[in-house]
Amino acid sequence: MKLIFATANKHKVEEVQELLGNSFVVITPADLGFSGDIPETGDTLEHNAAEKVRFVWEKFGLPCFSDDTGLEVDALDGAPGAFSARYAGDARDPKANLRLVLKNMKGQMNRKARFRCVISLIINGEERFFEGRTEGVILEEEHGAHGFGYDPVFRPEGFDCSFAELTLEAKNRISHRGKAVAKLVDYLQHYEQCRQ
Repeated sequence: MKLIFATANKHKVEEVQELLGNSFVVITPADLGFSGDIPETGDTLEHNAAEKVRFVWEKFGLPCFSDDTGLEVDALDGAPGAFSARYAGDARDPKANLRLVLKNMKGQMNRKARFRCVISLIINGEERFFEGRTEGVILEEEHGAHGFGYDPVFRPEGFDCSFAELTLEAKNRISHRGKAVAKLVDYLQHYEQCRQ
């Protein structure tokens, strides 16, 4: 089954395709010739995921899904949250976002944080949501060269290294996106079985 992933983020596409395996082929709106912006105007992960997937569904009418992922830091009252991609401004500069989190966390004793991922899926006009989360802490400086976004400053619970120090395979086993996509895959496999 082909699924449109409502994103332009190649890292996300790679992660999700790896998790979905060979049963599903992930394509993007760009693969279908779309070059505009997908709207993302909400102040919650759920709102953003729904807004993006509904936009793509209305445009193409094909099975599609979107995700919105946010880093929620306790000492920052849950920020950056739904604004994780544009925390340091509309330029959506991942390095600037990461630096701003480190700056705002300077001197904070409570370093608890979590990554949360919400996926919205539309098939045949029906929408469903799947959520995954990974608890951890914000490090005081960057560690590792893998991953993207806030990965170099996030240490998942039970590990002594950052997300950016893990291989993609290891990260996918424990990540918020991995957990949400696992729920998505379970649903899609059940859906496919029911169609046969």
